[in-house]
Amino acid sequence: MTRFDHRKYKPAARVTDFNRMWPEREITRAPIWVSEDLRDGNQALLEPMSVEQKKKMWHLLVKIGIKEIMVGFPSASQPDYEFVRWLIDEDQIPEDVTIAALTQARDHLIDKTFESLDGVPKAIIHLYNSTSTVQRERVFELSQEGIVNIAVGGAERVKANAQARPETHWRLEYSPESFSTTEVEFSVRICEAVMDVWQPTPDDRMILNLPNTVEEIGPHHHADQIEYFCQHIKNRESVIISVHTHNDRGGALAAAELAMLAGAERVEGTLLGNGERTGNMDIVVLAMNLYSMGVDPELDLSNPDEIIKVVHECTGIPLHPRHPWVGELVYTAFSGSHQDAIRKSLRKQGDDEPWQVAYLAIDPRDIGRDYQAVIRVNSQSGKGGMAFLLERDYGINLPRWMMLALAPHVQAASEQVNGELGAPEIRAQLFEHFDRQSPLALVDYDVRRAGEGQRASITLAENEQQFTLEGQGNGPLSAFVNAWNERTGNSIAIADYTEQAVSAGSDANAIAFVQLKSGSVRVPAVAEDADTLSASIKAIVSAINLSREADETGQRGGLTALAS
Repeated sequence: MTRFDHRKYKPAARVTDFNRMWPEREITRAPIWVSEDLRDGNQALLEPMSVEQKKKMWHLLVKIGIKEIMVGFPSASQPDYEFVRWLIDEDQIPEDVTIAALTQARDHLIDKTFESLDGVPKAIIHLYNSTSTVQRERVFELSQEGIVNIAVGGAERVKANAQARPETHWRLEYSPESFSTTEVEFSVRICEAVMDVWQPTPDDRMILNLPNTVEEIGPHHHADQIEYFCQHIKNRESVIISVHTHNDRGGALAAAELAMLAGAERVEGTLLGNGERTGNMDIVVLAMNLYSMGVDPELDLSNPDEIIKVVHECTGIPLHPRHPWVGELVYTAFSGSHQDAIRKSLRKQGDDEPWQVAYLAIDPRDIGRDYQAVIRVNSQSGKGGMAFLLERDYGINLPRWMMLALAPHVQAASEQVNGELGAPEIRAQLFEHFDRQSPLALVDYDVRRAGEGQRASITLAENEQQFTLEGQGNGPLSAFVNAWNERTGNSIAIADYTEQAVSAGSDANAIAFVQLKSGSVRVPAVAEDADTLSASIKAIVSAINLSREADETGQRGGLTALAS
């Protein structure tokens, strides 16, 4: 057997003998959110949070709207104990927020947990013990009966402590740890044994938390386990079913989402997925999944950058730029086809209609991201990206033939810097390659009516010599072209033309694009000036200079290719 040999593993057993209904359901409301950042997330850190960092994290959790917050192991950790006392003594717990404290089913730990919570108006006591086959047989060396006795003994100790402190409203939670690798029938049995001690009612429900402690099964298997449990647990109306999924197989989010379909009402997780091994279920991502489906997540995630900042400051863990929904590059498109689709979709998106923009699952503005970073240009980008940036930042609408002409230059520039080009660099490429105001240069012009057309007098300069052209046409541009042809004996024509006002990027107020045709060659050009007519005439001058330049350098064939 080689070291990397799949035969040493076996697939998990499937849950059978129940009525599978979850595949036909839809999620229509948010779960009860429970933050494990200060417990599961904290114990997974190389350097656990200080009390001050815990305070910072606490304020963030409260701000975004999480109503149940696990505060740690106050019975086993002095920083956790001090933090819990700060919460209570300094009156830091809002009325609509409930803290939870975790304890093993051991008498002295249960007692100290209650002592740490002295004076709290309300709290959740979360009791747990390990129940899986491997834990029973290889760690505790106990039978199922022995494991049940541990749970029942812990439940009785919790009940006695709660009854001794009637001034606090105690809510009780039990977890059969490693539920996902425990025989589901035994999970039901041990949870019912705890229920027999705590005697929950529909008006005072207890929480049964079913942890996917080490993810060893697919999310669909996990959903089957949850639904089986929900269908077989007694007095279902007296319990809240909660899940706590880990990400060992990369399925924590899917497992939690499918568990909700299967009957889970409460979800434990962490902000941005920090947690033991590969992490916990990511509350931000699951909440955004609901949001994108039109379901109110009941959390305020409108400022994810603040969440990212605080989590990084408290945990030291940076966020991956491709992290779902909130990563730096999530709403950024470098692909040319993606950019083109986004640009066109945004133009058609109405303010009063459901969101329908290609490649953007939600409007980035909903979570504080504007369109400034949606489209970014590198060597993998196409025409749409550079056109979007020029339009967004400078109000320049490139005609399609200019997009085709400019794209190779932008790609080459991006390859040269081996990175990204911004709007200023793209604009510079446009004018570097398609604006030539020498050697031929516009000096002055005059346009007047002449019958049904217009007559133009254009003064040009070349090699320090000025000369004036007189021509007539349907408009001033055709009059200029006619005059040029008459003087030079050429036969140029305007194949396409567009002009527009601009409001940013230079002292100019107008920009013009012209595609000049000379035989089979089309020459794209651009110019800008104070008004559209001046810019248009200068664009023709630019095209003439570019055509001559191509003749002199032997690159005239390239101009033909640009027009294809």
